[in-house]
Amino acid sequence: MALAAPGVGSNLDVNNIVSQLMSIERQPVAALDSKEASFQAKLSAYGVLRSALSSFQGALSSLTSASRAASFAATSSDANVLSAAAAGNPTLGSYSLEVEQLAQRQSLVAGGQPSSSAAIGSGAATTITFEFGKISGGTQTDGVYAGATFSVDGTATGGSVTIDASNNSLQGIRDAINNANLGIKASIVKDGSATPYRLVLQPAASGASRSIRINASGDPALAALLAHDPSGTQNLRETIAAQDAELLVNGVQIASSSNSVDGAIEGVTLTLLKEGTSTLDVSRDTAPIKKAIEGFVKAYNELDSGVRSLTKYDPQTKRGGALLGDGAARAIQSQLRAALGARNQADGPSIDTLAEIGVSFQRDGSLSLDSAKLDKALASDYAAVAALFGSSSRASDSLINIASSGTRTKPGTYAVTVTTLPAQGKLVGDMAAGLTITQGLNDQLSITVDGTVASVTLAAGTYTASALADTLQSAINSAPSLQTAGSKVTVTENAGVLTVRSERYGSSSAISASGNAASTLFGNSPVASPGADVAGTINGLPASGSGQRLSGQPGTDTDGLVLEVTGGLTGSRGVVTVTGGYGKVISEVVDGFLSSTGLLSSRTEGINRSIQDIGKRRDALNTRLDDIEKRYRAQFTALDSLISSMNATSAFLTQQLAKLSNTN
Repeated sequence: MALAAPGVGSNLDVNNIVSQLMSIERQPVAALDSKEASFQAKLSAYGVLRSALSSFQGALSSLTSASRAASFAATSSDANVLSAAAAGNPTLGSYSLEVEQLAQRQSLVAGGQPSSSAAIGSGAATTITFEFGKISGGTQTDGVYAGATFSVDGTATGGSVTIDASNNSLQGIRDAINNANLGIKASIVKDGSATPYRLVLQPAASGASRSIRINASGDPALAALLAHDPSGTQNLRETIAAQDAELLVNGVQIASSSNSVDGAIEGVTLTLLKEGTSTLDVSRDTAPIKKAIEGFVKAYNELDSGVRSLTKYDPQTKRGGALLGDGAARAIQSQLRAALGARNQADGPSIDTLAEIGVSFQRDGSLSLDSAKLDKALASDYAAVAALFGSSSRASDSLINIASSGTRTKPGTYAVTVTTLPAQGKLVGDMAAGLTITQGLNDQLSITVDGTVASVTLAAGTYTASALADTLQSAINSAPSLQTAGSKVTVTENAGVLTVRSERYGSSSAISASGNAASTLFGNSPVASPGADVAGTINGLPASGSGQRLSGQPGTDTDGLVLEVTGGLTGSRGVVTVTGGYGKVISEVVDGFLSSTGLLSSRTEGINRSIQDIGKRRDALNTRLDDIEKRYRAQFTALDSLISSMNATSAFLTQQLAKLSNTN
């Protein structure tokens, strides 16, 4: 008969016996659990280390950026007269400035209309063409010029709008002009007279060369309202004349079409606010790079403190950090210290160690910063301090610019050879251009620029060769299709022969022309020359050419190096030197630790494999232990039954013997 529970009838504590036996059997599992906990602690420690390295790399990146972007301060003694901002590589010093007049935009006012919404004219389709240029000579009385000339500014784009029965009101004309994005702002004012509504036109840009000329072809009523030529019929009145800003910089006369003046002082943008005098001081702003160096030292010390905490041994608690004796942690610490302690290879021979700018190692391995020494170094040779951290590149040929130098570009000196110079597509006339343009006879030109077709209508009239070139350039660049495509041209003349040149370099650049004005402008057999991509080698290897840019081959030492060839001759073009400061060197070291194939990744992958192996071994042990426990329980249950049976037999025999004794 089976017992209801182990030990019943035998007083044998089967559960406790099996539990103690299994406790002994489970010791290998406990050892695996302890080993896994150790591995998990290491994984966590590596995560902390990775985070600290990332923070350090961020501080390093900020420092590298600050060293590349030199900061300058431009301070005006009278902020009401002008303000200034310095960038690039300005010339430091103090400048005396006098603002004589501010630039302003022209304002033209049309004749009054009784209604802003009523139709004007018959509704016949009318082309309104706007040109920008400069008014010279003559006199102005009550907003009307007499004896003046108007010269088109070829660099300014204008354009045309069409007015018909759908928009031939003041409101419709205003909206058509504004929606066309012609560089003209149209509005309507109400002056309170019997015909109060007036159209007001202003160029979007200020300056003497942004005066407006308007040609209206179509409805006579619209022409009578809008046609305006400062050198001829003027149907609008000028209420504000376009003018350039004029100022003196250290006594030198400067003119600017805008109140934002670039180039008067190298690397400085002036914003003129009112007439008056001011002194401008241009100095170097060392605060950003100093702050970045302080952040770099702080981030390194936090990283170093974290490594020491993870690898130290506490004699009082007799416990070590999670990475005590770990080779990876020691390698990170030693490699970073070696990189920081080495001499810098950047192009700044006057300063080539961190100690020279006040950054030095202390006895415990952390960095300290001597602010006074850093301030002195920044004041005496800012460029050398910046070069200490930021990479730099330079070309020995002045007609080769460094467009970019990527993180993959290795420091070194690389020879440059140009086999094909970059070229722009162009169209050159075969004879002097005809200077008279007649409406409907030779005023239409279809021109293709870099694959984009544009239709151009030239204003009728007789031109000089230079005025025709300016007018043609402005008309082509005003074409909506070219503006959308981002294509522009430059038109020049030489002895009356016109040349249209694309502003784009490369094999996709080309110019062609047709239409009834083509033969007048370019003759019967103009010469079209396609553009060309630059071609050549960098460091003896073929480089990729696009437009003016030569790019180093991917996977080589010049990977990421992009050169811009702006002119010169074919053949050897000198060398390009790429140097890397501490920023580049240390960044490469940290990248090696953090990359997917780096030291930390290989260590964490190894630990994860070990943890997976422990899991498999533990599963196998637990399965075996389940079997052992079942066997123990079966054995002790059988023993329990046997003892219980023997006890029952013993009790029976005892009873029988007692009966025999009583009988006797």
